[in-house]
Amino acid sequence: MPLNYSKWEKLELSDDSDIEGHPNVDKKSLIRWKQRDIHEKRGQRKQRIAYLRAQIACNKLLYPRIQDLHARLSQPANDTPISAYFNNIYEQLEKNPSRDCPPGNDPSKLEQTYDGMLLDLLRQVSTQAKDKIKDSSVLESEKEPKLVKALVEGIKFHVDHLAETIKKDESDLEAEEKEQQKHITSDDLHDGFSSQYTPAKPDPSPVPQKKISTTTTTEFETLNPRAPSSDPSPSSALAEEDDDSLPELTPVLTEFSKIPYRGFEKSFEFIQNHRDVIVPGASDALLVAAFAAQGDGKKKLAKQCVHQSLLLQYCEKLGKNGVGVFFQKMISGDKRAESVFLDDVEKTYAHLSGRVAKSKEEEAMGGKEQIQLVPESPEQTISFNVQRDRHQRRLFSKFRWDVFSAFPEDVQEALKDGSLDKVNAVLADMSVEEAENLVQQLDMAGILNFAEGGIRDETGKA
Repeated sequence: MPLNYSKWEKLELSDDSDIEGHPNVDKKSLIRWKQRDIHEKRGQRKQRIAYLRAQIACNKLLYPRIQDLHARLSQPANDTPISAYFNNIYEQLEKNPSRDCPPGNDPSKLEQTYDGMLLDLLRQVSTQAKDKIKDSSVLESEKEPKLVKALVEGIKFHVDHLAETIKKDESDLEAEEKEQQKHITSDDLHDGFSSQYTPAKPDPSPVPQKKISTTTTTEFETLNPRAPSSDPSPSSALAEEDDDSLPELTPVLTEFSKIPYRGFEKSFEFIQNHRDVIVPGASDALLVAAFAAQGDGKKKLAKQCVHQSLLLQYCEKLGKNGVGVFFQKMISGDKRAESVFLDDVEKTYAHLSGRVAKSKEEEAMGGKEQIQLVPESPEQTISFNVQRDRHQRRLFSKFRWDVFSAFPEDVQEALKDGSLDKVNAVLADMSVEEAENLVQQLDMAGILNFAEGGIRDETGKA
């Protein structure tokens, strides 16, 4: 493969023998002057290129605005007089100008803003148009049409002039850049190989886990001592201890959870600046925080935590470049991808909200012991022997009727209905002592019918 030496032709070097000057001037001074001239020309060329680029960018932004103004003045869309429309634009720019300006300009100075430049142009056009009418002998009735014509012609002149200026500046910029590329300068130098080695940053640690210890106690009490029980010790308490752990939010994840809903740009920027966001356990920690926030009534924060948790899950599922793929779709406005993600967030939050509500209900009932009638086996049934009208009372023993009549009205209604669920619902509202007494009376009066296998209650279960 032949070697390409053409790049060496761009080196702007000179030997002492290349410089020829006056015999009365020493050669060292000539060399210094030559070097100074080279550097001055390089600096001037860089300044010229920077100026042309800024000038082209500014003029390209102003050009469509002036072009649009000319089109509106040439063909007005409504009945508003052209001169009135021109004055409205002028007053708007003068009284309420935008502070947008080219890079490096001072927005506090009106003349350096885009609106200030356009206002100055309109001022020139207006002055020139009025001068034309003033200098010529024009009848009063012809002043308005001639003024409008002068305004349109003045704007048209600046449209054509600005288009030519942009074209010329682009041509000059191209020529300056070509001249700059002919020579290699210090700006073109870069390191080919470097012996410096910077070790990679260590991977961030996973989310810390918080140990929790739970003790569950279940008690079974036999209400029918005659029935054989499948439990080896019916009255014993079974305690189960379970050690578990929950991920905790780190300070960084706490800040990450506060990013607003659908704040994809801020989330992406935060992840880029904090490597310890995408670590094992981060998504779970955010869900735990969402559960806690929902329980405290902080619904907005809970939803934000769910949003950020699923955001991390999606990034992980999309593979090695998942972060870039996910945020590219979200930030670019991919409606289909955004709809799928936000729908998942809403469903997950609704599920979490339901779990929190159910957990609160269980906690509210957890401190109250209950007596519930439960068959010992699926083959057994529980029924209630209660007469439903006065005609049947004669067949109903007096003792049984007296016991039934002494029960509260809600108990009587539940027994008349004959539904085990309704009877258990009434028992759930009673204290353990009251429920036990009621069941004993039902048993003694023969109202409660059950198989020889007996029944049992489940304390703590609705």
